[in-house]
Amino acid sequence: MYRLLFLLTIGTFLSPSVATAPTYPVGRIQTPLGEILFYLYPETPHHRDSFIKLAGQHYWDSLTFNRVIKNFVAQGGCPDTPEGFKGSPYNLAPEFNDSLRHIYGAVGAGRDDNPEKLSAGCQFYIVANKDGLKRLDGNYTVYGQVFKGMDVVEKIVSVPKDSTDQPLTPITLRIDVIQLSADQLLKYGFTPR
Repeated sequence: MYRLLFLLTIGTFLSPSVATAPTYPVGRIQTPLGEILFYLYPETPHHRDSFIKLAGQHYWDSLTFNRVIKNFVAQGGCPDTPEGFKGSPYNLAPEFNDSLRHIYGAVGAGRDDNPEKLSAGCQFYIVANKDGLKRLDGNYTVYGQVFKGMDVVEKIVSVPKDSTDQPLTPITLRIDVIQLSADQLLKYGFTPR
């Protein structure tokens, strides 16, 4: 009996450990027009963590893309009112990063014209201009990058809309966060940071 226990104990120490590959948080936006996947940058931890938190609470599941402009952005997440983003659960301090730019498919945090450039915790946008939007760099926090679904974003910004750029037919949101490995991201042509 002791010999068997001894051999089992030694076998446990000598057997190679199974290392799990690291995974990365990915925002998933499901709409009636299709699915969008985007990488959440570790360089903007407060915005990343806020997105993960609100997705886990199903915060956006009753909301829509409320502002869509071709060659500009698809924006959604909370009401954009004359009083600013009054419906946001909280604001976030900016996390500007020179390596994160407003390129095509960048995911950024919306805000009103507050002087501190605080982001609305719930408002996000996706850059839909193939040349990027350099004028937004250093003014709005970029915290993600779409790697699947820009064709869906193009459909969203092309729908009929009213004079306030709100779609005539609501584009509903169902948002969560999934974990993908580096290999899975590479299959989409995206290299994690």
